[in-house]
Amino acid sequence: MKHLLFSLFSLCAFTTKAQTFKNPESLFDPTPYGFSHASSVSAPGELVYISGQSGGAGKEHTLSNNFREQTQIALQNIVTVLDSYKLKPENIIKITILIVDHSPEKLKIWNEEIRKVWKNNPFPASTLIPVPKLAIDGMLIEVDAIAFKAK
Repeated sequence: MKHLLFSLFSLCAFTTKAQTFKNPESLFDPTPYGFSHASSVSAPGELVYISGQSGGAGKEHTLSNNFREQTQIALQNIVTVLDSYKLKPENIIKITILIVDHSPEKLKIWNEEIRKVWKNNPFPASTLIPVPKLAIDGMLIEVDAIAFKAK
């Protein structure tokens, strides 16, 4: 079983140059919404799974009641974890975003803030899930990610 799992992980691994993002022409253009339809990898390396990062600041996990501030902090928390692996946002291949009481206004804020982090790089594959509540009272957003570190 270990050999099978290792083989599967090996198939999923990639180098930054081997990473591809696809947006089939027959589907709508997702780039205005800050994501790609798919991403893939094809070379040796390490997958990094980043747990859901909230908008809580610092070791005290201080939560603002402002959605934009929490979004900025959640994204910065993702970057902090990436930094610990010597990775950058463009190494992320998939993100999941959980937004409490999702609305068009919150989606607009998310789109503005993700563009500041990804800049001109391709966006990762993405899933946004509206939720009524998150793990801690006052959390308005949570973002998890899967990144790749080339060997």
